Amino acid sequence: MSDTSTSRDQRRTVTADRYELLVRAVTDYAIYMLDLDGMVLSWNAGAERLKGYAETEIVGQHFSKFFTPEARDAGKPAQALKTAAETGRWEDEGWRVRKDGTRFWALAVLDAIRDASGELIGFAKITRDMTERRIAQQALAESERRFRLLVSSVIDYALFTLDLDGIIQSWNPGAERVKGYTAEQIMGQHFSVFYPPEAREAGDPDRVLLTARTEGRFEGEGWRVRKDGTQFWAHVVIDPIRDEGGTLIGFTKITRDITERRALEQARDQLYQAQKMESVGQLTGGVAHDFNNLLTAVGGSLTLLKHMIADQRAIRLLDTAESAVARGSRLTQQLLAFSRQHPAQPERSNLNELIASLASLLRHATGEHAEIRLNLSPPLWPCDIDRTQLQSGLLNLVVNARDAIGSRPGIITIETRNYEVDATRAASLGDIAPGPFVMLAVSDNGAGMAPDVRARAIDPFFTTKEPGRGTGLGLSQVYGFARQSGGQLEIDSVFGRGTTMRIFLPGLAPEGMGAGNKHGTVLIAEDDSDVLTIASETLRLIGYEVITSTNATEALAILKQDTPIDILFTDIVMPNGINGIALAREARKLRLDICILLASGYSRERTDDGDGLPFIAKPYQMAELARQLEALRPGRSRIGKL
Repeated sequence: MSDTSTSRDQRRTVTADRYELLVRAVTDYAIYMLDLDGMVLSWNAGAERLKGYAETEIVGQHFSKFFTPEARDAGKPAQALKTAAETGRWEDEGWRVRKDGTRFWALAVLDAIRDASGELIGFAKITRDMTERRIAQQALAESERRFRLLVSSVIDYALFTLDLDGIIQSWNPGAERVKGYTAEQIMGQHFSVFYPPEAREAGDPDRVLLTARTEGRFEGEGWRVRKDGTQFWAHVVIDPIRDEGGTLIGFTKITRDITERRALEQARDQLYQAQKMESVGQLTGGVAHDFNNLLTAVGGSLTLLKHMIADQRAIRLLDTAESAVARGSRLTQQLLAFSRQHPAQPERSNLNELIASLASLLRHATGEHAEIRLNLSPPLWPCDIDRTQLQSGLLNLVVNARDAIGSRPGIITIETRNYEVDATRAASLGDIAPGPFVMLAVSDNGAGMAPDVRARAIDPFFTTKEPGRGTGLGLSQVYGFARQSGGQLEIDSVFGRGTTMRIFLPGLAPEGMGAGNKHGTVLIAEDDSDVLTIASETLRLIGYEVITSTNATEALAILKQDTPIDILFTDIVMPNGINGIALAREARKLRLDICILLASGYSRERTDDGDGLPFIAKPYQMAELARQLEALRPGRSRIGKL
């Protein structure tokens, strides 16, 4: 053997010795060798520490000793040797058994060992104890499972996540219940779909995400929209989501429907406001009454002095004093109106006529920048009101609207209309009973009121105007007038978007108007949808219950039911081959006592088959329709027998 070969063999021996020393020194990994049958050939310190066997105890033993009984029964050790022999490697995670019988979670790798010719001569086995990591993973998985269960169990809150652009990434059952969308319907859409159109146009969705991004949180309340289009008042919280490195990756959003709570709070606030106004009114009324007595004494004394003094300079001073007394008197009248202690002089009045009589004065009061527009709805129900107080209140509202508009061009709209206040609307207005009302509204596109200003708007002497420009009693007087008249004042204002003041006054509706079914039930057969709508609303307005149909077939189906019907009001020209006269004949067969009124846009000569039925020509007026139906009401003589 040459010196070179001897030197190479020596180096190999040294290297092998060093590898063996390295393997034996490793304590965190069990590293050992197996023969072709799986018998342990070597054993390092890490194996002894990990598995509990000394080298003398385990060398020559089969490595299946480290597997659990159930793994041995399943043939796992043999499968490991077979896989490593065929593919060169076998890797597995699972339970292993120590000498003392305890178990640990192991990451095991089995590699095939081949000689220089490629022949398989054994296996290298490396095992690492992964129990702590396994426990941590299980704890994390359990935590995630519990969190998923928690989120999926919450049904009173909408809990979902958004990406950085506001696209919905997750959806819990509470979100489905609150907002109406299933996860399949909403995932991938932008969360702005929940905002009303005006909020989207104002940029609210982008604003709340920017707030959450820059300030670390957004919290607020506002109207939101369900899938079916209905709105609810929501309390919303948005928090940013960041990864381990602090990078923003999305947002969590929590929404709760607090519509009922808000309604309760509003009712409580209304009660508090009513109690406060009542207390302040009593105090104000007493002060104003006593002050009126003082003014009477002062004014009377000044008048007597004028007759006793001839000096013109003194008389001019007395005139000035009398003018101040007159202003004080007007002030006390406003206070008494607010406290509802002013002696009202109600007269039956038509608001449209009163407003028309004031039109010139109101336009003069608005100045050069504001334009007055009248939207007066005829026919208007009359009201029993104090005309002077109404005119004074209207002037106050117009002047306030003018001041809110300021120096820029603006529009003041005065509107009237009949208004049927139902129980829900009466509750929202507060302290009025449902029934027919006349609404007088004054709207402007001025500065609007901040919430704190709106809350105090009708308080006596409260004003946002400059000193000397207002007494703070204008809205107080309007409120007092409305309450003394049996009505209510409603303030609808958004800061920066204008204000609408609505006065609701009890209306003297004609008998039957707004009072439900006092005249009977009318079945309308009309194929023109617009005409059908107008006819239905007209008949309801004058006190009839209304059932509608769009053709004779529908009308006959209704007549065959048990629904009480007193009058059939039908167009003559009808689709589907059955005209109004044929429908009338069939109706009389089904209901002998039914009354019938025909209508047509043609003249009677072109439509009448000689049946002599009552007829009204289109377009018909409400008064004429009411008169014709009145003649047909049950109990009166029938006209036009078939």
